[in-house]
Amino acid sequence: MLKTKERCPWAESDSVFHEYHDTEWGVPEYASRKMFEFLCLELMQAGLSWRTILLKRESMQKAFAQFEPKKIARFSEAKVEKLLLNPGIIRNRLKVNAIVNNAKHYLQLEKQGSNFSDFIWKLTDGKLIVNRWKKQEQAPSSTGLSDEMSKMLKAYGFRFIGTTICYSFMQAIGMMDDHVLSCWRRETD
Repeated sequence: MLKTKERCPWAESDSVFHEYHDTEWGVPEYASRKMFEFLCLELMQAGLSWRTILLKRESMQKAFAQFEPKKIARFSEAKVEKLLLNPGIIRNRLKVNAIVNNAKHYLQLEKQGSNFSDFIWKLTDGKLIVNRWKKQEQAPSSTGLSDEMSKMLKAYGFRFIGTTICYSFMQAIGMMDDHVLSCWRRETD
């Protein structure tokens, strides 16, 4: 019998998680636009299951112009109202408005000569932090670094960006490798 690769326990339970875990989660991402997408998805996930977000991801990509900040920043109130009728997304006014707001501030960063990737990755000097968790329960929901990221983003006008969202974002973009020690996907150290 062929043995399958062992994943982090949260990803083993449901096939919806397999591809995300195996190809994206914890993999260092430096493309600013893709990072913005992850930030938006993490914001949308607050209070919900990640499974819900993955199931709605394609619809959200379509609804939010593939998470292109220049397009989102131009969303009118009428466009927001239309989005709130779309069952394919998370229909939470605060979250939708936060994405529009954050797109504007993302663009403001660019106007100031700082790309989003450099802005975020400067917190770790561009380096991946590899943790050594035996069990997924050992991974925290926030750290001093996620506190710092949250404060930094809020200072630039980003909204709906608390420390827990920031920590999940750091995991998603591979800034924080929280794959358990037994997971085939973890970085070796």
